[in-house]
Amino acid sequence: MSFDAVQLALIQKQLDHVSRQMGWVMVKTARSPIFSQSHDFSCFVGSAEGEVVAQADGLPIHTGGAGFALRAVLNRFAGNIAPGDVFILSDPYVAGGNHLPDWTIVRPVFCSGTLVAFTCNRAHQSDIGGGAVGSYNTSATEIFHEGIRLPVLKLIEAGVTRQDVWELLLLNSRYPEPMDGDLRAMLGAVAIGAQRLQKLFDELGADRSRLALEAVLAHADRMMREAIGQLPDGVYEAEDVSDNDCFEAVSVPVKVKLTVRGNKITLDFTGSHPQIKSFKNSSLANTTSAAFVGVMSFLGSAALPRNGGALRALEIIAPEGTVVNARAPAPVTMCTMFPAADIINACWRALAQADPQRASGSWGKCSYCSTSNSDLSHGKFGISHWFGSSGAGAVFGRDGFNVMSQVVSMGGLALPNVENYEQIYPIHVHSYEFRKNSAGAGQFRGGTGATYVVDVMAPGSYNFTGEGIRTPSGLGVNGGCDGSKGELFIKLDSGEVADTPQYGERDFPPARLTIQSSAGGGWGDPRKRDRAAVHRDLDDGVISLDHARSLYGYAEQPDKRM
Repeated sequence: MSFDAVQLALIQKQLDHVSRQMGWVMVKTARSPIFSQSHDFSCFVGSAEGEVVAQADGLPIHTGGAGFALRAVLNRFAGNIAPGDVFILSDPYVAGGNHLPDWTIVRPVFCSGTLVAFTCNRAHQSDIGGGAVGSYNTSATEIFHEGIRLPVLKLIEAGVTRQDVWELLLLNSRYPEPMDGDLRAMLGAVAIGAQRLQKLFDELGADRSRLALEAVLAHADRMMREAIGQLPDGVYEAEDVSDNDCFEAVSVPVKVKLTVRGNKITLDFTGSHPQIKSFKNSSLANTTSAAFVGVMSFLGSAALPRNGGALRALEIIAPEGTVVNARAPAPVTMCTMFPAADIINACWRALAQADPQRASGSWGKCSYCSTSNSDLSHGKFGISHWFGSSGAGAVFGRDGFNVMSQVVSMGGLALPNVENYEQIYPIHVHSYEFRKNSAGAGQFRGGTGATYVVDVMAPGSYNFTGEGIRTPSGLGVNGGCDGSKGELFIKLDSGEVADTPQYGERDFPPARLTIQSSAGGGWGDPRKRDRAAVHRDLDDGVISLDHARSLYGYAEQPDKRM
């Protein structure tokens, strides 16, 4: 009943392909651009014991802690899971969710009457109610302000959709029509995934199928422990700090004591700030996911399977009542972005002490807003200005990506198409280009970030989440410089530049929005940067000659450039 290396590789590839197929279905059939263009969803396969065995298509912050959701299904419906059932959940306190907008669809897969696996789709809904359009309520002080809470529910029972649950979900969204299509796309994705898995399991048989999934997880555990074993034993402490609690300027640190002992890592977040009143608290599932992302991305080997088996080598200590494990009813909607980024950065800085060569400059934190209008006379819409995404941090051997989605997605969240957005929303994009003299200088420089200028041609409510606006957040490493902080302006037709908060909601008439996104941190001494790379940056217009001379020691005249 054992599996050799070739068999394990083939099984893992098949499981990964099933995840990708589910993702293709979702992209092709979902109604909302947040899915069909930006890919703010994740498809994965889980074992009958509640561990993620494949997550080849999606965002790592969605899937790193997804085992919490699978185990919530198993616990809530123990002995009552049957073929044709489909579950839905979101709540971070009772259902293993990370935050409320991420709804998780879970479909069990059976072989000869035995539960073998689950196919799953976790997707960020455009609106789930709450106190703000889009459900990012910057004024929230408890989870009840953030939208509908979903425990583990049966959405489909023995193949029959529960219309009462379906109507409840749509009734609690400001955008019920696209949500109806999006939910059907999610269900279609997990159904296709289940069909593909069924063929594999029928070939192997029920017992051998379950053993195959456990063998895949055990292989990942071995590979992860081998990678950890290459780090020197020791205790490494670090932190990342937010400069606000959404209501006022205040230091909110996330602290980690990372202990490497043999082939195991313990991440102890004791000493992190007590939970705050705003929605920048993290659920335990989200913290687990962020810590997993931090360690896995640092170790960096493409050979490391990204599944629950690799998570077995990590022990995570997150004291309850802190920003990394909030106690109900604390709000948590922003947890997947900013507390998660703080956790990843803290883990990276601790691990950099163990292996400086593999260190990464920090990615800039987001500095954008969303715009919405529920007045039908102007056209009902809701848009997130993701074009203002940040620059990534540099690593040894490679500059940071100039414009990239949040660090928590590792680039998996795609930037939308400008032309399409201009067709479906009342906006006109004037410019979208790399920033100049913003990237954290270094032997390898950080990403520049972007300058995004757009006219919003209808009145709108602006929801600001400017984490990277007040202070630089893309910090350099190993002598690299910090990237520039982000900036955001709204200019009215009168020529007045409106006062905008770091966090909060404001209403404006048609206006011009300018976002200069945060830049990434550099790696290493800027004076060691390759001259040809400096030449290229000059030619590309992302640095000026004065910048090249002052930071990189560039002494040549423009007409002498190679």
